[in-house]
Amino acid sequence: MRIAIAILVLVAATAPARADDDTSKGEKGRPSEKGTLGVGLIVGEPTGVCAKIYTRDDRALQVAVGSAFIQNGLQIHADYVFHPWILQDRDTFVLPVYIGPGFRAIDYFGGNANPNHFALGIRAVVGLVFDFKAVPLDAFIEIAGIAEYDFKSGNGLGAALNAGGGMRYYF
Repeated sequence: MRIAIAILVLVAATAPARADDDTSKGEKGRPSEKGTLGVGLIVGEPTGVCAKIYTRDDRALQVAVGSAFIQNGLQIHADYVFHPWILQDRDTFVLPVYIGPGFRAIDYFGGNANPNHFALGIRAVVGLVFDFKAVPLDAFIEIAGIAEYDFKSGNGLGAALNAGGGMRYYF
């Protein structure tokens, strides 16, 4: 009798764990069958190409290279982003918020009045990513505050702002 009760308790205790294992991965959060490397376009400040590689389900490294039309230069930046909050998790998409630190390098085009000059800075980025579940695409919008050091004599420390949006295809 004790063996039958022990087996019944063991089966009852493991049944919920077995049911959780039967659910397919990717139902909540980022889809598991989607690739980890996304490549696409960013429009805004800067406008160019971008890429994102997920290191974990909730962390990623994103980079972009492009023309900063407002600030009149060629920019490259990289950010390590965290996805701490999911605003929506539907059958067709996930909408997480991302935040993170990064850096930026920009070569300002001087024009007639000023010579070309170079600046390095740190970025604080926040954004939203509309991550589709059925297709290997995402769409994003972001804004980043920048504290930079301009190597042109006399300018020194300064501040800047980047804002943009785009799409990436995942492999």
